[in-house]
Amino acid sequence: MKIAMVGQFPPHIGGVGVHIHSLAKQLIKEGHEVYVITYPHKDIKDIDGIHVIGTKGINIPGLRGLLFGINAKKELKKLIEKENIDIIHGHYLFPAGWASVKVGKATNTKTYVTAHGSDIFEMYEKQSFMRPFIKKVLKDADTILAVSNALKDEITKINVPNIKDKVKLHWNSVDIEKFKTTEDNNDKFKRELVKEFDLNPDKPMILFVGNIIKRKNVDLIIEAKKQIKSDSNLVIVGDGPLLESLKEKTKKDQEEGKINDVFFTGAKTNMEDIYPSCDLLILPSFTESFGLVLIEALACGKAVIGSNIGGIKEIITDDVGLLIDPNDSTDLANAIDRILQDKDLLNKFKSNARDRANDFSKTELPYDELK
Repeated sequence: MKIAMVGQFPPHIGGVGVHIHSLAKQLIKEGHEVYVITYPHKDIKDIDGIHVIGTKGINIPGLRGLLFGINAKKELKKLIEKENIDIIHGHYLFPAGWASVKVGKATNTKTYVTAHGSDIFEMYEKQSFMRPFIKKVLKDADTILAVSNALKDEITKINVPNIKDKVKLHWNSVDIEKFKTTEDNNDKFKRELVKEFDLNPDKPMILFVGNIIKRKNVDLIIEAKKQIKSDSNLVIVGDGPLLESLKEKTKKDQEEGKINDVFFTGAKTNMEDIYPSCDLLILPSFTESFGLVLIEALACGKAVIGSNIGGIKEIITDDVGLLIDPNDSTDLANAIDRILQDKDLLNKFKSNARDRANDFSKTELPYDELK
């Protein structure tokens, strides 16, 4: 069969792109043909047997999503005219889902949409002007996929006809052959940090990976770092609109002697080389439908701490990590100290981590037409 997917895709960085990539590779492996329509980028190219189509347009803050929706719809129409596409799959309800259902209805093509979390928890719930668009996507999609039970439950509360019958759970997955700790990558990233920042390699490493945005709540880790008793390095990997202000605030706190050993690396793409160097990964988000970085870190045998919310609490069990209140920096500080100061607990979490990641290692194909 021929499947067209719409959404964020490499070389763009993010969890949606990783999800699409995993799904597309599994489809290719099983003999299907996959096309992906994604955001503009100068380095767009086919990868892993996947046909990648970059849309036209410019990256204007505030208009990027709308422009992508319009241009993705055009590219999807052209693709369907050229190829006999059997399934359209939009990832993220707006703009990719919107473009997908528009073309799906116009061409009578079976259309799936995947809700990835912030499209519901942030866009739908906090931006009232977007609700009619998202409800229209949910109404017109043939099947709605949610990446966690928490997200599925939230979608079923929306007043859309037959919504409960159309929503299905479809977990994110992790490539446990790509994400693992080996002799070659065990301290590769740490050596880079020593060279770039003169980091002390003998201290435990606490890691955050993600976008530096309000929802990810990176401030909480900074505040907890001021309170912890464990002598450790905090490494923050990611980029975003709050990065510079967070760096400035941290620099001021360092100058005043309130905090030390905090390192900002910016965005990285070689995550499989980064997780193995840490001792503990933290995801303190205010909202999170799943938390892909958690299962990637678990696959590398690392302990994790995450907010007791949404999809995070579906991933972190009491044998691999701890759950905390995302509004309480002291709660996070105590959790960090509890893990880093209790070697038996840390080793327990690490030894169980990869087994937990194995629960998410199989990429399931969600399409009824393939069953």
